[in-house]
Amino acid sequence: MPCVKPDGTLEPMAQAIVRALRTPRTAEGVCEHLRLPLYRVRSTMRELCEAGLVAEADGVYGLTDSGRSRVEQMP
Repeated sequence: MPCVKPDGTLEPMAQAIVRALRTPRTAEGVCEHLRLPLYRVRSTMRELCEAGLVAEADGVYGLTDSGRSRVEQMP
């Protein structure tokens, strides 16, 4: 299931991960922070990267400018 809906809103899992990435973390760090399985986090973060909301550098994921804007718009 895509983490970004056709209307541009994020699925709950994607919202949680984007919020967690306000502080840059590894995939394993996100898992520990959110207590989620690694396979779910990796697949969602891959989609968030493709959507331009998250970027990865040397195994550490963080929000792009678009991702930060999206977090600010979330309730």
